[in-house]
Amino acid sequence: MKIAVLLTTFNRKQKTLACLNSLSRQKLPENVVLDIHLTDDSSSDGTAEAVKYYYPEANVYQGNGSLFWAGGMRNSWHRALGKGYDYFLLLNDDTVLTETALTTLLSPDVSSGGQHTAAICIGSTADTEGRITYGGRKVKSKIFMNSVRVYSETDYSDCDLGNANIMLVPSAIVRKIGILANDFTHGIADYDFTLKAKEAGFRVLVAPGILGMCIHDHDKNWKSSEVSLRDRINYLKSPKGLAYNEYLTFIRSHFPFYYPSAFFKLWMKTLCPVLWDKLKKQG
Repeated sequence: MKIAVLLTTFNRKQKTLACLNSLSRQKLPENVVLDIHLTDDSSSDGTAEAVKYYYPEANVYQGNGSLFWAGGMRNSWHRALGKGYDYFLLLNDDTVLTETALTTLLSPDVSSGGQHTAAICIGSTADTEGRITYGGRKVKSKIFMNSVRVYSETDYSDCDLGNANIMLVPSAIVRKIGILANDFTHGIADYDFTLKAKEAGFRVLVAPGILGMCIHDHDKNWKSSEVSLRDRINYLKSPKGLAYNEYLTFIRSHFPFYYPSAFFKLWMKTLCPVLWDKLKKQG
């Protein structure tokens, strides 16, 4: 069984090496072969050179410095296509896997109505204090885009939205729906991908337990009243901020009835962050 491990990185040498070290320590069946495909988006801290030195077997590709997460992952994924892989493992370079993470991902109960169905399998991550940071969510209402976290210590659980910090994708699903969409520069691409898989009839599962450590580092500086309006608007439109245009594209595609509310909330967060926080707390 061949698995392509897909990563992208930018100036995170120590985190990237820690991630790859955890990958090298996986307890795997003898028939499983891992190939690393990593895009270094023009790091200046020697990340690419360090990866090549410690992991000479890794395939390291150079980006142009403006790929961001989704662009870098697409580049790694494109490079791995057509090489006979059975699975593609999407892995954030700041995630440190548990030693049995891949074994757990490869062993889901994917039977549905007596039929064996390909499934994306998501791994949950936690921070150093054990709080869940990334994983899967179940959509409770498409009209209001309400979702709840899905997690179990013992069972594989169905979800709709999956973070690609740890995400195992069978090749059958890639052949059907392709890879991460070009519509997204940084985030959102993983949520879009899992929803498309569900719409195509595939399952998306969250594996049991915590499969890795990853700190939640998403910035939320629109909430600070000390940030200027210009900076808040820049954050609204930034791919690493609220990704205004891309987020609304995602909402229009998957939650069209929620679009007016999404539009209003994005601008409310940006123009009136203090009032927005008060309204959220009251709600």
